[in-house]
Amino acid sequence: MSILAIGLSHRSAPVDVLENVAIGRDGVTKMLDELPSSAHLSEAVVVSTCNRLELYVDTATFHGGVDEISNLLATHTGVALDALTPYLYVHYGERAVSHLFRMVSGLESMVVGETQILGQVREAFRLAQTSGAAGRVLTELFQTALRVGKRTHAETGIDAAGRSLVTLGLARVLPTLTGPSSPGAQTGGARWRDLVRDTRALVIGAGSMAALAASTLAREGAGVVVANRTPERAERLAASVSGRTASMNGLDDALDDVDLVMSCTGAAGIVLPFEVIEAAVARRRGRPLGIVDLALPHDVDAAVAELPGVELVDLSRLSDAAADDVDDVRSLADDIAAVEAIVAEEVAGYTTARRVAEVAPTVVALRSMADDVVAAELARMTGRLPDLDERTRAEVSKTVRRVVDKLLHAPTVRVKELAALPDGASYEAALRELFALDRRSVDAVAKPDPTSGSPIEELDT
Repeated sequence: MSILAIGLSHRSAPVDVLENVAIGRDGVTKMLDELPSSAHLSEAVVVSTCNRLELYVDTATFHGGVDEISNLLATHTGVALDALTPYLYVHYGERAVSHLFRMVSGLESMVVGETQILGQVREAFRLAQTSGAAGRVLTELFQTALRVGKRTHAETGIDAAGRSLVTLGLARVLPTLTGPSSPGAQTGGARWRDLVRDTRALVIGAGSMAALAASTLAREGAGVVVANRTPERAERLAASVSGRTASMNGLDDALDDVDLVMSCTGAAGIVLPFEVIEAAVARRRGRPLGIVDLALPHDVDAAVAELPGVELVDLSRLSDAAADDVDDVRSLADDIAAVEAIVAEEVAGYTTARRVAEVAPTVVALRSMADDVVAAELARMTGRLPDLDERTRAEVSKTVRRVVDKLLHAPTVRVKELAALPDGASYEAALRELFALDRRSVDAVAKPDPTSGSPIEELDT
């Protein structure tokens, strides 16, 4: 198996490192566009979220693939390779498949069981297909992964609590807005749904995370204001949650009228500078302001946490909060175990099917060679026996083909069965050696038809 996964996430790197390597959609596209010039990589999918940057590739060689991906990451993130390497993890073959299946199931997320990652992986796969970077191998892998993600969430209670970075952020920031002696503050995040009701919230951004934030807030009874650098997108999101919009140039006014800010844009720099928040604090005359910054790089100047009356929760603080959420993780223990079992089952099924599929081109090439030999011998017979009547010639042809089919039946069926075993590749290689099959003829059979697409529309249902 030649699938290789290399990346870094909140599990391997601190938030400031993740912030430095964050690339947007344009950055992902540029990375995928370099694939045709690659010496070792034939296919690629880039998964870029606020908590991770990972590349999944089909590679000809392990070490060559690792070197090429590492250099690709360094080039496109602008982080020197020696500074990046300590935080990178590498998964190969079955481990890469397992890591992807665990990720789409929410087991690798900062907030265990969150479902947003499933949509993010789907979008990453869609972008790779659109750019032509995802071929047959990764299309099969990611279609399977998305199905596995749906299955784990459908068959277990891993996401029953509806936990996500959005809800975790709300649970951390809302109690602080009600005062240290209030019931909300005493019960921590347990009553965040009660606390969010009737609050006024400003959502900055209009992407998937912003949409999740806006819908979560609106569903729990908050009034939502949306601001985005593209007014049309802000209007669409605001309309979907019965909210209103604010201009990015008018954030000063918007900050005067809200209790809570949730910022999750794809901007490369600070969206809410210290000076803007400082001025808003002075105008608010002691009214507290909660800020949840879910962007990477940060949207909000971290120094605003020192301002009186401001409670800032960003990805760094959420990472610590998620790590401390022992009771929540413990309550999900049975569901996590169930998801782990499903993932293990699906990984085994996928790797077995892949091993069997990998031997198929050799079987096809063998039968094609046999057909060529039969055709050549029948043509020679026709030349040597030109007076043979058609009926006899047809009967001889059927007999010869039947004999060849019977001789090939047992080895080709058996090699498919043996291919399902962990060392199945050795049997495929033995078949090629025994019948002196040209590797190029096998590769020609295995090469996908460039005109055949792999639709992904069904994955959205």
